[in-house]
Amino acid sequence: MKSMFEILMELPLFRGVSRERIARTAGEAKFHFLKYPERETIVSAGTPCRHITFVISGSVRSTIVNANGRFSVAQTLKAPAVISPDFLFGRATEFPGTVTALEPTGILQISKADYMKILYSDEVFMFNFLNTLSVNAQKSIKGIMSLTNGGIDERIAFWIIALTQPGSTDICLSCRRRDLCSLFGVQRSVFDAALEKMRDDGLIEFTKTELFIKNRREMLRLLESNTEVHSENDEE
Repeated sequence: MKSMFEILMELPLFRGVSRERIARTAGEAKFHFLKYPERETIVSAGTPCRHITFVISGSVRSTIVNANGRFSVAQTLKAPAVISPDFLFGRATEFPGTVTALEPTGILQISKADYMKILYSDEVFMFNFLNTLSVNAQKSIKGIMSLTNGGIDERIAFWIIALTQPGSTDICLSCRRRDLCSLFGVQRSVFDAALEKMRDDGLIEFTKTELFIKNRREMLRLLESNTEVHSENDEE
């Protein structure tokens, strides 16, 4: 069984930090360890993001829903993982989705103030966090370019990559087919043909109202093939 230090050293924003440095950091900052039973809500969409929140054991389901409820994307994050780290700072500092425990799950929370102290205490912490922010920013810029001249498969890949986190699994996009056709600005026959090709290529499965992503990394590679988005590969 892994020790707590070994678990902490696997967290995305603590990678590359020594055990001794982790121990010193844990003594200087307040680490809040929480337990959630299966199906309990960990964070709700729209609530202020005042802590950096790590999944240190178990797994969670994160679901983002648009304003009218017609479009949603759900993903599973397994420990070790961090929940929506790019919403801790900036103008939009509310959790974008609701996160629930899929099984008994352990959570580590560190307040924004304490986390800032951690970031300033060691350049490795700062580098990990800045790298995470940069990856998210770059994939959005490159991905948007695919909306201008890319195929339907690339556009779908962009939405999936933009709305989910590295390492996520069991991704499901829920939306009526006609609404998706309007979103992507294509005829139903063209959209259906693209879905069938993606299914034949082993990328997705689908029903009338849902798209199931079989492998997020393959979706990223599809997007990379024409938009040169490279930096996330090391994150998954």
